[in-house]
Amino acid sequence: MDNVSEMEVFVRVVQAKSFSEAARGLGLSPSAVSKQIGRLEDRLGARLLNRTTRQLSLTEIGAAFHERAERIVGDIAEAERAVSHLHGAPRGQLRVNAPVAFGIDHLAPLLPGFMAQNAEVSVDLSVNDRFVDLVEEGIDVAIRIGELADSSLIARRLAANRRVVCAAPAYLERRGTPDSTGALKRHNCLVYTYRQQRREWHFDGPHGPEVVTVSGDLETNNAQVLRMAALGGLGIVLLPLWLVGQDLTEGRLIEVLPQYHVPDSAIYAVWPAGRHLSPKVRAFVDHIAAEIGELAKAWERR
Repeated sequence: MDNVSEMEVFVRVVQAKSFSEAARGLGLSPSAVSKQIGRLEDRLGARLLNRTTRQLSLTEIGAAFHERAERIVGDIAEAERAVSHLHGAPRGQLRVNAPVAFGIDHLAPLLPGFMAQNAEVSVDLSVNDRFVDLVEEGIDVAIRIGELADSSLIARRLAANRRVVCAAPAYLERRGTPDSTGALKRHNCLVYTYRQQRREWHFDGPHGPEVVTVSGDLETNNAQVLRMAALGGLGIVLLPLWLVGQDLTEGRLIEVLPQYHVPDSAIYAVWPAGRHLSPKVRAFVDHIAAEIGELAKAWERR
C-alpha cells in the first residue's frame, strides 16, 4: 500500500507540476510529498524528476514510469468508484440458497416482485436440502428453517415454523387414528432424514414434554416427497404448515393429535457476517421479510 501511495503522490505532482500544489490537493505538507517522491526514487533506483527552483520536469525514466503509474492510479480510482457505486444502490448478482420445497413454493414466487423493484439485480437461486456453507460456496443470503447452530452468520427471523402431525383420510380409515403420542409407535411414520434425531418426534402435551421414537417404511431428505407420500395414504408425517396448510384446509390431510403441540422453530434469512451489508442483500432480506410475514398469517389462519 505504501508503494501505491507513493505512486499516487508522484502522479499528482506531475499533474500539478508543483510539489506545493500537489501537497495542497493531497492534504499533505510539501516536505511530506518530497519525502514520498524521494522514497519512490530510492526504491526504483532511478531519478524520476528534474527539480529546479522554477521548474519541474520528468526524466526519460520518469516519463516511462509516469505513463504506467497514471494508468494504475486511474484503475484504482475506478475500482473504488465502482465499489462506491455498488454500495449505494442494489445492483449486481445476488446468490441465494433455500430448501427445495420452501424455495419452490414460497421464495420463487417472490422473485418477480423483488426484481421488478430492483432492476439492476440479477438472482442466482439454488435450491437443495443439504447444509450449505455460505462462505465456501459464495452464497450472499440463504433461507434456513429450524434451530440455528452457533455460527458466524447473521440471522433475521422471518416467521414461525409451526409443524403438525397429519395423514390422509384414507390412511386413517385403514389404520385408525392415534389417540396418544405412544400410539404413533404402531403407525407407519414417514421420516425426514435431514433432521437431527430424525426418528424422535418432540411434543408438548397435557402432561408436559414428550419424546416419541417413530419408524416407518419411507425415509427421505425432501419434505415435498414426504407430503406427496402422505397425500397418497402411505403414512403419518410431521411437516410445517407452510407446506401442508392448504392440504389441511381442503381436507386432503387431517391433523393428528391436535391436543399435542410440536415445539415451534423458525424460518430465517442468514448471511455471512461482515462489516458492511451490501444494498442488494439488504433489499432482498427486507422484501422477503415483509412478504413471508404476510404469507405466514395465511398459514396460521387455516
